[in-house]
Amino acid sequence: MSSAIRERVREFLAAHPPAEVDRLDFLRAQFDAGLAWVHFPVGLGGLGAPRALQAVVDAELAAAGAPDNDPRRIGIGLGMAAPTILRYGTAEQQHRWLRPLWTGEEVWCQLFSEPGAGSDLAALATRAVLDEDGVWTVDGQKVWTSSAHTARWAILIARTDPSVPKHQGISYFVCDMTDPGVEVRPLRQITGEAEFNEVFLTGVRIPDTDRLGAVGEGWRVAQTTLNNERVAIGGQATPREGGLIGIVAETWRARPELRTAELHQRLLQHWVDAEVLRLTGERLRQQLAAGQPGPEGAGGKLGFARLAQQLTGFEVELLAEEGLGYDDWTLRRPELVDFNGREAGYRYLRAKGNSIEGGTSEILRNIIAERVLGLPPEPRTDKDVPWKELSR
Repeated sequence: MSSAIRERVREFLAAHPPAEVDRLDFLRAQFDAGLAWVHFPVGLGGLGAPRALQAVVDAELAAAGAPDNDPRRIGIGLGMAAPTILRYGTAEQQHRWLRPLWTGEEVWCQLFSEPGAGSDLAALATRAVLDEDGVWTVDGQKVWTSSAHTARWAILIARTDPSVPKHQGISYFVCDMTDPGVEVRPLRQITGEAEFNEVFLTGVRIPDTDRLGAVGEGWRVAQTTLNNERVAIGGQATPREGGLIGIVAETWRARPELRTAELHQRLLQHWVDAEVLRLTGERLRQQLAAGQPGPEGAGGKLGFARLAQQLTGFEVELLAEEGLGYDDWTLRRPELVDFNGREAGYRYLRAKGNSIEGGTSEILRNIIAERVLGLPPEPRTDKDVPWKELSR
């Protein structure tokens, strides 16, 4: 099948020479040809082919100098919104949202966490009330929202029934970020930047046609999003010595005057940990190719966060006083996180958020213990209590 895919890509390139076709037109044509996500259904950017063949497509396109869709800028759409829309969206929703999502014409963000519902996401208080015209009115506040300042659409979970236990009264929506009542405010971080935001929703009206899944089943739908999010963060394909370990190793080789025996031993351990994490991510992607991602993605994300914080701390220590420098504390609102293109001080500060975003390390350990290892769950006295009766 890989030879047939290669031939299909070559035919596509012959009809759409990358050097002669506008970038956006090329990406739209790539989607329409089924070469965006080959494992997606025909008509939705795919061919219904095995997921592993996407690597064959990408290699052929890269060799021809074809443009990509700037995946880091639209990572939330690609890694979280798209698989959820594919699994739970209607045919109309899929055709409306998937193509401009993949081409990058429409950026997506994720309205999940709240000031009082971060680790305990199911305790969320944002309310959605349905009127007789089939429109939901949403009021509440979301926080730590990446890309909200550039997003056109948001995946949103809100409480639609406060009279049932917290996991049962949630529904899942797609929110138009340009609608009246949506206010985005920057959240300045320890880096000085504001890549995150808080979002206030005041009387935002969402038609029922923009709901994903059944009313009250939002928690189940959200699990698809969250599992894919953890795979997107912790299961990325990287070459040996790719990412942060490569940056540190390059400094070590180029700066022998910085070396000590103790730092050498620690670097070797970090290198081994990075390689184990890389190989674990490869196995995770193979599991993903066989079906929907499961709770195992929590392990990859947990390992990624731990190693990123260890490596960035090691890098600052290795560089000594050089590692304390920082280029600019001016408030900026970047469209993406750039670990590789910045200095050691930025990497050290930014990595502190890795153990919080995408699920805190503490919650991920619980997921691994209960859903992967099958250990007894922690006592939870609020599981069967109606949400409106919970202490807040």
